[in-house]
Amino acid sequence: MDMEKVHILDHPLLQHKLSILRDETTGVKEFREVVSEVASLMCYEATRDLPLEEVEIKTPITTARFNSIAGKKLAIVPILRAGLGMVEGILTLIPSVKVGHIGLYRDPQTLQPVEYYCKMPTDIAERDVIILDPMLATGGSASAAIQFIKNYDVKHIKLMNIIAAPEGVERVHKDHPDVEIYCAALDQCLNDHGYIVPGLGDAGDRIFGTK
Repeated sequence: MDMEKVHILDHPLLQHKLSILRDETTGVKEFREVVSEVASLMCYEATRDLPLEEVEIKTPITTARFNSIAGKKLAIVPILRAGLGMVEGILTLIPSVKVGHIGLYRDPQTLQPVEYYCKMPTDIAERDVIILDPMLATGGSASAAIQFIKNYDVKHIKLMNIIAAPEGVERVHKDHPDVEIYCAALDQCLNDHGYIVPGLGDAGDRIFGTK
């Protein structure tokens, strides 16, 4: 597996919070809150390459030049529905970021992802995009979402997942070698039902309290 474009974020705080998410006894409220916190922590690394520019600022003591983000335009695009759980954590850090949404389902005949909902900011082509989905399992939905967003002429896309499976990473790398993946853990494999092992179960069900 080519790990050059995979960033596994092993910060102790992230790993601790990830253990809470993995625990089957963690309730809906805490699970939802911790997903948001994890997304917030991961956002630091995923935006590490934002360019800076010097601006002049008057402090209470003197006037000097300091670094400020150089007007780079960002958008986040959660994959419905589980990706919604990661949005609030990023908005707390970057309140001005624009949010697109993409909904996918798997066609029961072809087993291919089909877009059922897609709403993007009007200036999405001018923005760097971070796609959000807690789990990167087979990689089919992530790969399809990346392609749908590329169809809007977006040039720079990152994928942020809390947990990834090797199969999903391979699929995304094969289809989109230009996309960097940020995750808090790269787990062992997928089971026969397509769930990540050891994983944390169905992220959407655990965020929204459904079965």
